[in-house]
Amino acid sequence: MATIYDVSVMAGVSLATVSRVMNNNTKVSDKTKQKVLDAMASLGYRPNTIAQSLASNCSNSVGVLVSQLDGPFYGPMMTEIETALRTANKHVIIAAGHSDEKQEKEGVEFLMSRGCDALILDIEAVSDDYLIELSKGPTPVVFINRYIDAIKERCVYLENEQGGFMATEHILSLGHKDIAYISGPLFKLDVRDRLKGHKRALQQYNIDFDDTLCIESDFKEAGGCEAMEHLLSMNKTITAVVCANDQMASGAIAVCLEHGIRVPDDISFIGYDNIPFPQYISPKLSTVNNPIHEMGKMAALWVLQQVYNDKAVLVESSFTPELFVRESARAINQ
Repeated sequence: MATIYDVSVMAGVSLATVSRVMNNNTKVSDKTKQKVLDAMASLGYRPNTIAQSLASNCSNSVGVLVSQLDGPFYGPMMTEIETALRTANKHVIIAAGHSDEKQEKEGVEFLMSRGCDALILDIEAVSDDYLIELSKGPTPVVFINRYIDAIKERCVYLENEQGGFMATEHILSLGHKDIAYISGPLFKLDVRDRLKGHKRALQQYNIDFDDTLCIESDFKEAGGCEAMEHLLSMNKTITAVVCANDQMASGAIAVCLEHGIRVPDDISFIGYDNIPFPQYISPKLSTVNNPIHEMGKMAALWVLQQVYNDKAVLVESSFTPELFVRESARAINQ
């Protein structure tokens, strides 16, 4: 079986040069690099990445734990993470926690057992205390869409309370007072923050929060459908619905259209996240932007900066939500 020494002899270069080529070191000329690659191909030589990791104490791999692998929300985030790390010749290992404490902890243990140099965690069900202890361990960790004051330097997050306020304040500014709210699962911190912002906006306009018009759902289209059917069955006056994400808003709008309720003529809607497809339905959905793809990129840059000592990258940890006004909400007196 060919060795790195055989490659160096055939290519006529030093062992150090072969090593630099294998590690994609830019200090090797294109001509020399090609000689080494040709020798490796001719000899059928493949680097032993496990041995390299043991020798360098660096696997060049980063573990990524996300809540789920499907849907329009997490794909862009994972793409940005993988792209940023691949550009730096690092690879990702992905696991899913499914918003379940046991599965999240198992995912973390799995990624650590693979010898990952760092972990990027979009993690919801485990406690703050668990994450604080995890951050004290030997494997560097950065968190997406989670804010914990004690380890805030490791958190990349959106100001969700402000985003929830902005969504409802836009509806209130259009003159609506009879406003329903479709929430995501309330065990999630970002969901509670968005609801807190919703309540703050109502308070600013001197409107009482009606908990019977607040329906906890599951962040999915089908959940939005069920929540809207329940709201309609109550026979209460509702002129607008604030939804904690775009997928539930899309499901709720579909139910209204099935009942012959016009959007926004009879009832206004606003969502949250600014995922792609509601921009192309009719009416186009007003929403609050959740730059999850940018947060994913920033988490990857944090790893490059803190773990791989790339001091040239700039990391932004806090993101401000942005309101996108489209066609799904109108003034109450129009």
